[in-house]
Amino acid sequence: MARVGIIPNLDKPDAKRVTTELAAWLEANGAEPRLSEEHAASAGLPALGVPVDELVREIDFAIVLGGDGTLLGAAKLLAPAGKPILGVNLGHLGFLTEIELPDLYKALPDVLAGRYQVEERIMLEARVIRDDNETRRFLALNEVVATKGSFARLIQLETYVGDRLVATYPADGLIVATPTGSTAYSLSAGGPIVNPNVGVIVITPICPHTLYARALIVSQDETVRVRVIAEHQDNALTIDGQRGYRIFNGDTIEVRRARETTKLMRLEGWSFYEVLRRKLQEGGYR
Repeated sequence: MARVGIIPNLDKPDAKRVTTELAAWLEANGAEPRLSEEHAASAGLPALGVPVDELVREIDFAIVLGGDGTLLGAAKLLAPAGKPILGVNLGHLGFLTEIELPDLYKALPDVLAGRYQVEERIMLEARVIRDDNETRRFLALNEVVATKGSFARLIQLETYVGDRLVATYPADGLIVATPTGSTAYSLSAGGPIVNPNVGVIVITPICPHTLYARALIVSQDETVRVRVIAEHQDNALTIDGQRGYRIFNGDTIEVRRARETTKLMRLEGWSFYEVLRRKLQEGGYR
């Protein structure tokens, strides 16, 4: 009997209803639904709630109800345990979610029968080094971003690949992204679209104050180091747009491929290029 985690974004319209219906469907079809205690209480399903660490440890896979942002949060929770994720889109079309809500119950019999593929996406490990000591470590699926604060003053970002200095960017910030993250903030900053199965890391400056600065693609096996040079102290490191951490003059952010990967469940017929085409159509391209 499959144990299925349900990770909903209960701020989404109808998410509570969908969570309740999904839990009932799973129970009726021989699976055991599980939610975190917090989500279970909010959804009115307290009997299905378990501590988060138990949820991660005991489920066979998770169904994430929301959008790409919800899936990003779930990925950092589930990746260390190697648990696969089925993303169900409750909002606008995303690059990460697998199926749309109207197709959920048509797809679930195949999922419970094991008729799916698992696509592994690389993740990034970011370490903040201050005075030769590691102060924080983060895990990212999309990107790691070093940015200036709220004042309109540039910072200098001394950027190395391996031990080699590539450039010192005077800019609003710098994005270090996975192929998965190439269609997120990096794309908005002028970076390339990268097929998620290509083994690279993308470095994209944000509003660089120089004509020569361009996005750079390096191997996923290389380490990117960014040294912050800034007179002011209002600077930040953000992880997947969801977590923030203050960084200061002289800090170094070391980014490399993480040991963990995000495992996305894919049904027959899913195509990155099909999703890309549909997203481009949303933007007015045909």
